[in-house]
Amino acid sequence: MFGIGGQELIVILVIALIVLGPKKLPDLAKTLGKAFGDFQRATDDLKREMDLSSSLKEEGTSSASESSNVSADATESPEDSPGEETEQKPPTDGTDAKAG
Repeated sequence: MFGIGGQELIVILVIALIVLGPKKLPDLAKTLGKAFGDFQRATDDLKREMDLSSSLKEEGTSSASESSNVSADATESPEDSPGEETEQKPPTDGTDAKAG
């Protein structure tokens, strides 16, 4: 944590106890805890936004390339492919031709 070892942390706490007194030290610790919590939440939100924007950019580039492939496939008609024959089925409207 910040390159501070256990002994250095104890010295800092003892000095803070002497300077601030035992009555104000818990209030200071509470305030510092809230500040660090707010800072961590803000950092997490920023990371989440950056991840979201990067994933949206990736989806945008992949969907753009996919849509260009789909549009290229859609412009080809079955007549353009001489080796392929298409089977046309009669439309079914719910009535049976044999029943009538």
